[in-house]
Amino acid sequence: MATLDQVRNILRDALSLGDRADRLDSSSPLLGAVPEFDSMAVVAVLTMLEDQFGFTVEDDEVSADVFQTMGALVEFVDRKLSV
Repeated sequence: MATLDQVRNILRDALSLGDRADRLDSSSPLLGAVPEFDSMAVVAVLTMLEDQFGFTVEDDEVSADVFQTMGALVEFVDRKLSV
């Protein structure tokens, strides 16, 4: 399964987006555009990403830029996986 699809599934579960998650693509804005994506959701998404992909996210790696768009979040995951 592609990283984009895996991240989309995590967002579907963490934010309870249901079918709306199917419309998320690389250019979809997240932070500030998806009402469910608040600070608590960021923590839930990060935890789920760590569990799903087996990496650890350090505090200094987290910024609003990571959550600007779906594509930015997928790029972040891909960078973590390449380390």
